[in-house]
Amino acid sequence: MERPGLGVLRLPPLPGRAFAPPEPAEVRSTMAHVNHIEIAAVEEALDEAALRQRACTELLRQRAIALGLLAADDPAPREGAVSEAASQAIEALIAQELAGPEPDETACRRHYEANARHYAQGERVQVRHILFAVTPGVDVGLLRQRAEGHLIQLRASEAAAFTEAAKTLSNCPSGAEGGVLGWLTADDCAPEFAKELFGRSEIGVLPQLLHSRFGLHIAAIDAREPGRLPAFEQVREAVAQRMRQLHQISALRQYLQTLAGEARLQGVELQQASSPLVQ
Repeated sequence: MERPGLGVLRLPPLPGRAFAPPEPAEVRSTMAHVNHIEIAAVEEALDEAALRQRACTELLRQRAIALGLLAADDPAPREGAVSEAASQAIEALIAQELAGPEPDETACRRHYEANARHYAQGERVQVRHILFAVTPGVDVGLLRQRAEGHLIQLRASEAAAFTEAAKTLSNCPSGAEGGVLGWLTADDCAPEFAKELFGRSEIGVLPQLLHSRFGLHIAAIDAREPGRLPAFEQVREAVAQRMRQLHQISALRQYLQTLAGEARLQGVELQQASSPLVQ
């Protein structure tokens, strides 16, 4: 049976203002538009991160149309959902516009040496957690405020306080055992969750909430066992793939900022760049 905290997590945020946890969803006073295309109605209660996500998707959809990758009569998104053709066109756009140089041997070795913890194998962490479950109808903003309040208290408390808090607060069955998940490896977790637990040195209550499809988590690391670093030759392709991914993330952020700088935005704020796109 899958345990809360080990499932699929939220995607990293697309660029907007300096990243902060999503604000409580609220009804806006105006509709949100990107180049006069509505992305959210007044009555829709969206947090700021969700609204930015829609705006970024619409910027990419419109760019795909401009470059002839998508038909001009492609329907506008409905409640944030684009057509299948638009989804495919956006993928093609990213592949076409954001392709970067293939990382060479020297760059890969430099990255491998600087990020040894990331490539270590067999690392284990002993974890406890408190789950604040997101269920239908729950006010996520209030839930977040509640979870963050307890997080602050627990970071300033003795270890025993975490056990008692898990028993009284956690929506996970592990709460009855003080939130204990036991020893975990990266393979036990979704990649996004593992990123917050492994390749680090923190011991104790982590300073930020973790997110999963189950809800919000306060996590505590009780112990760590270091992994073994494989030879570079064994992970050469994994290193290259990670470098490609990091390049694409950085390039996509810059690309979206440039698109936002050229767009007419209403009801949504995005970081913008003034340099024009190469036509």
